[in-house]
Amino acid sequence: MTDKASYGQILKSSSIMGGAAGINMLLGMVRTKFAAVLIGTTGVGLLASFGAVQGLIGTLAGLGIQSSAVRDIAAAVAKNDDQAVGRAVLALRRICWITGLVGLLAMVALSPFISQLTFGSDQYTLDIAALGLIILFGNLAGGQLALIQGMRRIGDMARANILGSALGTFSTIGFYYWLGLRGIVPALVVLSALQLAIAWYYARRVPVPPVQLTWRQTFSEASGMVRLGAVFMWNGLLLSLVGYITVTLITQQEGLAAVGIYSAAFALSGLFVNFVLQAMGADYYPRLTGLAHDPAAMNKLVNEQTEIGLLLAVPGLLATLVLAPWIIQIFYTQAFIPAVELLRWFVLGCLGRVIAWPLGFVMLALGKSRWFFLTETSFNVIHIALIAVALSTMGLIGVAIAFPILYVGYTLAVLLVSMRLTGFRWARESTRMIWASVVLFLTCMVLLETLPFVPGMTLGILITAIASVVCLRGLVRLIGQEHRLSRAIYAVPGAKWVCER
Repeated sequence: MTDKASYGQILKSSSIMGGAAGINMLLGMVRTKFAAVLIGTTGVGLLASFGAVQGLIGTLAGLGIQSSAVRDIAAAVAKNDDQAVGRAVLALRRICWITGLVGLLAMVALSPFISQLTFGSDQYTLDIAALGLIILFGNLAGGQLALIQGMRRIGDMARANILGSALGTFSTIGFYYWLGLRGIVPALVVLSALQLAIAWYYARRVPVPPVQLTWRQTFSEASGMVRLGAVFMWNGLLLSLVGYITVTLITQQEGLAAVGIYSAAFALSGLFVNFVLQAMGADYYPRLTGLAHDPAAMNKLVNEQTEIGLLLAVPGLLATLVLAPWIIQIFYTQAFIPAVELLRWFVLGCLGRVIAWPLGFVMLALGKSRWFFLTETSFNVIHIALIAVALSTMGLIGVAIAFPILYVGYTLAVLLVSMRLTGFRWARESTRMIWASVVLFLTCMVLLETLPFVPGMTLGILITAIASVVCLRGLVRLIGQEHRLSRAIYAVPGAKWVCER
């Protein structure tokens, strides 16, 4: 495959999932705005707390099987082994039912303890018990989506995401309007049920060879998924634990309203970057897994993915950093203005996420679970320590400052691991783009912090506009002017002049 064709394939799959993620992002903005208006800072904080609890128990119940199953299915597809695909899918679906039911029962049983630990009272015991339904529905939906992603049916993934998000938005707003704070949990449960129904519908369209498995064979087949999945689970558990500990510490030291401020800033910082990474990840992980036998090809793909990721993410992240005061007021309300300073630090950390993200998949594609376990465990523990120290010494802003500090160390760590496993090196172009991006972000941060509002914003907007043009030109250069996406860009008035000047 030529370089331009490879870049083009990355961008093609990214554009399909990116379109879906973009629509989901807009729908998420609508949900966020209505949440801010209808349930306020306290409601947004309560929503974040429920999300942290559900994420923690749900991660444990999921066993990381969805992520590990994608690898198994993608590997079987790459070998054209239909029977292996059929066995993996049947075992996956059975295990998802078992783990989902266990998660539901665990949430119900632990709800009094969790309510007391999180909120200091048993006021939310029934709400937390109801979150167990989300765990069951989420596990079942995850099994269906693993099949769709492993088979690289990117279009179906995009449609499922859009439909689930659209229906969930309408139902969520309805519950907030009808019940206020008491509508948070019903909205979450209905959203998860809708996502399950949609995922099931699209998964049934995937042709899977019929196979017969006894329960003994099922557990034997699933054992490999569980072994690798346990590493995914541990990583997800640590991430959920970080989120849970963070909101609990903020609740105890600053109150639920402060949790709302924190969650608003963190959610907005990840809104655009999650859009980009979700768009690229749907095809990148299975494709990288298919190259696991060829380290040179893997390294080439990682560099290509890094370049495309930066070209796609930098303009949006810079715009978020510069326009933070207006973005907060558009998506939330005036009461959330203290989130502006936090948002800028979180965005700086998100740049580190974009740089490190392609490297993190190298360990997964190679099945190096031990390396993945050690890396993720170390840095999640470091993150918790940074948050605890920064919150106690600097207040809420310290939680945000800890985020970019963490990603400096994490990026260096996954780079060193990838160098050991595949002999990876960033290509010259990738290195140039990484350093240019870092300098741009730091420059904007300094300008916004040191200059008065109007000149600081003016220079920030100018830098963002120039960076956007450079990134657009870079995308066209990588994929070629004859690529259909380049032709679509050129169809915009003035775009051809900008790209070729």
